[in-house]
Amino acid sequence: MLNKVAIYGAGAIGGWIGARLAQAGCEVSVVARGATLEALQMHGLRLEATQVVSVPVRSSDRPAELGVQDLVVVAVKAPAMAEVAAAIGPLIGPDTIVLTAMNGVPWWFFEGFGGRYAGTRLKAVDPDGAIARAIPARHIVGCVVHASCSLNGPGFVKHNFGNKLIVGEPSGGKTPRAKELVALLERAGFETVLSDQIQKDAWYKLWGNMTVNPVSALTGATTDLILDDDLVRDFISSVMLEAREIGGRVGIPIEQSPQDRHEVTRKLGAFKTSMLQDVEAGKPVELDALVTVVKELGELTQVATPFTDALLGLSRLQARVRGLY
Repeated sequence: MLNKVAIYGAGAIGGWIGARLAQAGCEVSVVARGATLEALQMHGLRLEATQVVSVPVRSSDRPAELGVQDLVVVAVKAPAMAEVAAAIGPLIGPDTIVLTAMNGVPWWFFEGFGGRYAGTRLKAVDPDGAIARAIPARHIVGCVVHASCSLNGPGFVKHNFGNKLIVGEPSGGKTPRAKELVALLERAGFETVLSDQIQKDAWYKLWGNMTVNPVSALTGATTDLILDDDLVRDFISSVMLEAREIGGRVGIPIEQSPQDRHEVTRKLGAFKTSMLQDVEAGKPVELDALVTVVKELGELTQVATPFTDALLGLSRLQARVRGLY
């Protein structure tokens, strides 16, 4: 039974998931530090949705104090993963599920998937293999989040819109543990889908946000302004066509056109992407999991990526100048 749950990364998404699981009766612990740890110890984990609720959680900056868990939800930005990998060991027992609720291409992307590319380590997201060694593949269940959350303050999450979690085994199997996890998440109030191939869901989400995110970080523009500019929209479409070709070669065909996806983005209204929010807050940007890895996959699959390279070069330079990469 999945009862002991640890949240590693008590930001907006991690805090949202943790609060909901605590409300569903799970024994929730949170790995946190600094102001977030202080807020959790003083106020509990707070969530603003239809009303503000506070749930008591156990919190520590030392995972060893929290002990082995049934479920560990990793909800950090990709640049933090090396540090997480170095510390996460005490939370993981023989049967622990590690649910990765993260953006971009995960380090385990080619576990049990990818045909001729199966087993390939992606250097952009796990340069020396340290993450894969720290979190063995048998523990991983992937999660793609379709929701918008923000922070009112440390340990205080605001749920804005969206309620969908897509989860799946890297191998695509409908295992008993995956079904149990889905049942738990549904009990906690999430719209939950058990995926036949979680890599496809991750790639499809990436297909939209690998462009709009860095362009927003470069320009400071909200998504509506980005898509209203013909030249910028055409540039974004060119990047997406490169990524679509790469996806097709690793077994993830996308039938949509870039324009189809732009219409989906437009329906979300004028909003600041997570990468723009990170730039404004002076936080490291997760370029590697969103863009650098696509360049690497292009090299792997022999797809030319001149537009992706241009986007990466400009975004990386801006982030370096700001000390965010």
